[in-house]
Amino acid sequence: MKKCTLALGCFWKPEEKFKNKLGIIETEVGYAGGKSPNVTYKEVCVGDTGHAEVVRLTFDEKVISFKRILDLFFKMHDPTQKDMQFPDIGTQYRSEIFYENDDQKKEAQEVLNEKNKELSGKIETNVSKIKNYCKAEEYHQKYIEKNK
Repeated sequence: MKKCTLALGCFWKPEEKFKNKLGIIETEVGYAGGKSPNVTYKEVCVGDTGHAEVVRLTFDEKVISFKRILDLFFKMHDPTQKDMQFPDIGTQYRSEIFYENDDQKKEAQEVLNEKNKELSGKIETNVSKIKNYCKAEEYHQKYIEKNK
């Protein structure tokens, strides 16, 4: 099984879409790319952490390739919007592919370049090494309990 982490706006709808794809074993929502390994929903929403809302996928590469997942990624959101997916605005809603290894980095860059040609150079998607991923549900629950 392989993992990949993708930012394409608010994570709930993309998670639901990926969950139903053949070869996707597990989906998880969270935050990645920021300054700290532990953040709350509230902190991310303020916009100071540097995190993006992400969907983390566990997939069977014998059934679905990373390239196919990236093709779906580009179809599920508007990669030409910077730091937003209308109506959600903020850096946490940016378009970003977080790679796990050099093979994913290479493939992500190749697919991004292809899509960028198709869209006349307007893509705003970043390609970055995964860092400071944290699962949203754990931190969201802590936030809810703390603010009762």
